[in-house]
Order: sequence, then C-alpha cells, then structure tokens
Amino acid sequence: MVIHPVSHYHSSMSAETSLIAAFSEEQVQRLTGVSQGQLRYWSRAPHLFLPSLGDRIYSFRDIASLRVLNVLRNQYTVSLQHLRKVSERLSHLADSRWTGVRLYVLGKKVVFHEPGTALPQEVVSRQYVLPTIPLEVVVADTKRDIAAMNKRTEEKVGKVVQVRGVIHNAAVIAGTRIKVISIKRFHEAGYSVNQILKEYPDLKAKDVAAAIEYGGTKAAA
Repeated sequence: MVIHPVSHYHSSMSAETSLIAAFSEEQVQRLTGVSQGQLRYWSRAPHLFLPSLGDRIYSFRDIASLRVLNVLRNQYTVSLQHLRKVSERLSHLADSRWTGVRLYVLGKKVVFHEPGTALPQEVVSRQYVLPTIPLEVVVADTKRDIAAMNKRTEEKVGKVVQVRGVIHNAAVIAGTRIKVISIKRFHEAGYSVNQILKEYPDLKAKDVAAAIEYGGTKAAA
C-alpha cells in the first residue's frame, strides 16, 4: 500500500516584500493549473477554500493551498466530500490547513502527520497508517514560479498603477508593492534620486521620476 505525499510547506514569506503579493484569478490559474470553473466552485463549496484577500483576490498562501488541492482533487481524484471533511478537521489551522502540515494520499483518503505523533494518521477517521514510498512535494517551487511570473518587464519600468487588492488600492510602482507616496516623502525630505534608489534597490531611476511626477488623488494610502 503506497502513501503519496502531496504537500510540505516551508514559509519564509514576508508581508514587506516588494513583489506583488495579491494575485488575480487569471494569475492563479497559471500558477496552480486549477481551472476558473473549479476556482469558483471550490470557493462556494462549504468548508473547502476561500480566497484570503477577498472575492477572487488570492495570496501566496492561497496559491500554495490551491496547488495542494489541485493534486488531491485532479491528480488523485479525492472526492470533494472527503476534502470538505479534511478541511473541517484541520480548521484549527485556519488559512494554513492545506499547507501547515505534511499531507499524503492513501487510496482516496488524505493522511497527515499529526503534531506530536510518529505515524501518519488518516485525517477524517483518525486511523493510523504506515507510509512506504515517498513521492515529490508539490509546493516547493511556488515562490520561484511566482517570482518568475512577477519579474518586472521593461514596459513596467517608469509606470505608476493602482491594482485592486494591493496596498489598499494605493498608487504603486508597476510590478511592485512600493507606494508612490513613500517615494514622494523621501523626495520632499530632500533625498536625491540615487539616495531613493538605495532605499528601494528594486527600482530604476525612471520609477522614481514617475513617482515624483505622479499627481493622482489616490497616491496616499
């Protein structure tokens, strides 16, 4: 009997990262392989999954969770009824229920290592099982894939945008979470462009110039 591990989550995330940490439905489809129909159906399924940032706005942790759900549902065809029960059983982990513990598949059932125990346990029935052959982990490359997707292209340099769900809709430098108002404050305090770039090494001189010149009414957060 084979137990297949499907998730092992290591978190070094920081809310302070300058990369965009809020993702649209289209971006989530690209990063997880979950279809739009499934995303919307799962968000309506009781006790299964809800985007943590609001309607159709997803976080890094959401993407990692959806990768796990994608493998459980679409690769190992675990039933939605069983997945809902697993979600309820792990509800004490809140948003980390799909990523905060090591999950496996045994047949059509989800198994996990309960903290403080040596053996994997079937999540819903709480029966202990014996693992045999380990397979690959599915969320190890989530950060790498997001970084690649969010890599700033040349057309984003020197542009100011407002993105729903990012820094409360404040004006930011395109492709980042750096607020225009923050750059303006450094400028007003007498910082030169080069000095500002030392504060924000991810930016280019064109970005700083665009922020200084920006006169939008929503620059402030």
